[in-house]
Amino acid sequence: QVQLVESGGGLVQAGGSLRLSCAASGRTFSTYPMGWFRQAPGKEREFVAAISWSGGSTYYADSVKGRFTISRDNAKNTVYLQMNSLKPEDTAVYYCAGEYGSGRYVEAADYEYWGQGTQVTVSS
Repeated sequence: QVQLVESGGGLVQAGGSLRLSCAASGRTFSTYPMGWFRQAPGKEREFVAAISWSGGSTYYADSVKGRFTISRDNAKNTVYLQMNSLKPEDTAVYYCAGEYGSGRYVEAADYEYWGQGTQVTVSS
């Protein structure tokens, strides 16, 4: 059983930065890819970023490309999302997710493991 616990959310002004962390336990962390998704009130959960099991490949939604960076530290069983130049439209609950198997990294339904989410609020 894999457990994912996010942290690092909060309130920040537009243009500011936050770093989200997601700590994993229960399965060898370096064996599966990870992703970040977000969900704003009244909207569908959307893909933000993903990273391969080794960290060698990363993928981003167009809306965050150039502003957000996903990374992982397999020795610490943790994946990170560095968010810079934040905008009010980045406001959402951010979720980390793990293991999409043979599915697609952009598809929330293909992920097996989920954290509880952390709120990010960007004020204008």
